[in-house]
Amino acid sequence: MYIYSYNDNKKEKKSNVFLVVVLSVLATVVIIQNIIILMANERDGYAVQRLSASQGYRSDYQGPNAIYQGSDLSYVIEDVKKAVVGISFLKPDMEDVLQLGTAEKWGLGSGIIVSKNGYILTNQHIAQNVGTKVSVTLHDGRSSDGRIVWNEKNIDLAIIKIEEKNLPVADLGNSSGIFVGDDVIAIGNPLGIEFQGTTTKGIISGLNRTFMFEENGEKFFMESLIQTDASINPGNSGGPLIDTNGNVIGINTVKLVEAEGIGLAVPINVVKPVIESFEKNEKFEEAVLGIYAYDSSVRPYMGSNLLLESGIYVSQIDKYGPSGKTELKVGDIIISIDGIEIDEMIELREYIYSKKPGDEVKLETQSGVEITVALGKK
Repeated sequence: MYIYSYNDNKKEKKSNVFLVVVLSVLATVVIIQNIIILMANERDGYAVQRLSASQGYRSDYQGPNAIYQGSDLSYVIEDVKKAVVGISFLKPDMEDVLQLGTAEKWGLGSGIIVSKNGYILTNQHIAQNVGTKVSVTLHDGRSSDGRIVWNEKNIDLAIIKIEEKNLPVADLGNSSGIFVGDDVIAIGNPLGIEFQGTTTKGIISGLNRTFMFEENGEKFFMESLIQTDASINPGNSGGPLIDTNGNVIGINTVKLVEAEGIGLAVPINVVKPVIESFEKNEKFEEAVLGIYAYDSSVRPYMGSNLLLESGIYVSQIDKYGPSGKTELKVGDIIISIDGIEIDEMIELREYIYSKKPGDEVKLETQSGVEITVALGKK
């Protein structure tokens, strides 16, 4: 027989109190964990939101931590690789710095398909002469004859056309929304087709870099370049520099041989109007201002004492060109075009590329003078 005693009642009460305390502690721990998870999700969500705005991350992004895990990176790289091509070109007799001193008759480079109907973006030092034929090797091993339809030495970019349809196309990103420290990936064909689709990963090491080179006794400046420590080797030239979402933010152009881990890429935004024109009209009518100018990044190379903090300095004017017919003069500093402030030559070039010969633009100089220029044809 079980006899219920006072002592037993005390023991039961103590046991119940202990159980309540334990349950309360466990409940508190669960609540704290949930708060931490919510805070972490908000924090990661902010990071994703910021990177989405700056780099164009995928709209089908899954989960707040996927961006840090890199779980989709292999998929992204394989997707972009399909649009990367190899380019074989006949070198001219002279050597230049962008060809890295190689002496073979034939050179190899890379390119990226930017339209389904066969337009390919690459470097000018690979595709030097408009109208010249080159050989293009696609990702699936097929070869196709290509023709150079446009190029520009000052930004080392060119466009090749091949007669193919329904090609895989790379997505173009926004090179104005990138930051030092962002992860980037370079894809290309270093040392030939045997190493097709070689992929190297690094970060953006610097922005707005200027590179000066000489060819045939003439100096050229490439401005607003993206610096990266992703390995770029001979043959990588013309291949894409992409963000971790697979968007092309630049075209790899040169590696500085004097230092380790310094590669340069041309920002993609400058050539977008050219690509769009070829896609829509199968041609590009290039408009020109008829001036030679530079921004503050070039000033140290010019041996000038000019204190140029912003704007574009006009150093030469073609007297027979569009600007030569206006009151614009050497020494003027252009601070805006059609009301848009400009501090870099690449910004001016991108805007002019979006115009057609005959279009009028309004320049404003630092002295407050407004000048209307009817653009000419290159």
